[in-house]
Amino acid sequence: MKQKVWFITGASKGFGNEWAKAALQRGDKVVATARAIHSLKDLQAEYKESVLLLQLDVTQREACFTAVEKAHQRFGRIDVVVNNAGYGLFGMVEEITEAEARAQMETNFFGALWVTQAVLPIMRKQQSGHIMQVSSIGGIIANISLGLYHASKWALEAFSESLSKEVAGMGIHVTIIEPGGYKTDWGGSSAVHTSANADYGKVREEHAKVRGLFKLGDPKATADVIMQIADLGKPPLRIFLGEQSLQWAKDLYRARIENWEKWQHLSLQAQGN
Repeated sequence: MKQKVWFITGASKGFGNEWAKAALQRGDKVVATARAIHSLKDLQAEYKESVLLLQLDVTQREACFTAVEKAHQRFGRIDVVVNNAGYGLFGMVEEITEAEARAQMETNFFGALWVTQAVLPIMRKQQSGHIMQVSSIGGIIANISLGLYHASKWALEAFSESLSKEVAGMGIHVTIIEPGGYKTDWGGSSAVHTSANADYGKVREEHAKVRGLFKLGDPKATADVIMQIADLGKPPLRIFLGEQSLQWAKDLYRARIENWEKWQHLSLQAQGN
């Protein structure tokens, strides 16, 4: 496979860091971005001219365009974009403040949108490119205490699916990456928690027990899979990472279809003719 140029947001830890290292190890070029890039200095030391470190707050639209332009100036092309920057906001819908809700959407949704918009003119001119949007099993399933996180990922999936149809004839591919539970910092220091309302205490405790049953995967195991996806001539629009997600999705969509069928008599009544 020819050498690729990657642009990865949120590369300082977790999936972004693993995928940046995997791309560099196989001889690709990587633009690694993060709010704080000091933790990426080891990549610079080891891979030197093959890596460009850029400090980037994806919530700043102009900064996203500037970063993409710097990447293009440095390497002359951008083949794979990975919109990985994001975090989890934990809290019941009633508990979430306006500032918390807006911050969640600014990073998880708008950040990916701005980077996508910035890179599209380059990929259109190249007539090639692959945009990987890091969503989650939470991009199709909504659960207790993560309402705004789910909202941000559902929104990401919606515009990405539309985008895939808009650029299909331009040599540009879109893949929505949907990881299940992994041993990353997502639920640790990277997470934000609302001020808890005691009235939701019992619900919170019951959900915590369910979450404790999740089988967490190894983030390192995802790196080779992402490299394989990047090399496909016809990559998938969506792909799960991990073993539990497919069964959850089957159960979810079965229940949704049953619900729609149960109430179809009212749906038909609403047609009006």
